[in-house]
Amino acid sequence: MNLYNALPPERGESFTTLLEHKNVKIIRIVSSDTPDQKEYRQEEDEWVVVLEGNALLEIDGSLHPLKRGEMVFLPAGTPHRVLKTAPGTLWLAVHIF
Repeated sequence: MNLYNALPPERGESFTTLLEHKNVKIIRIVSSDTPDQKEYRQEEDEWVVVLEGNALLEIDGSLHPLKRGEMVFLPAGTPHRVLKTAPGTLWLAVHIF
């Protein structure tokens, strides 16, 4: 599998689990230009990095623009949502249980 071989969905995001091992889960996310803006509050910690494209996140009420190469750590229980993305934005998300 090539990490970069993924087409964006028409709407929302597509999620592909790349690895699950012990207390870690790594997910590839590919975004359309119309994210669903669903609020997440996960039970596990999450670290995300934008590999291609850009995004605007709302994290605990504050706006956080992210561009290629930028990352953010979301402690468990932190409310967050994706407000905007460039079509084809590619992310890696690492969930730590």
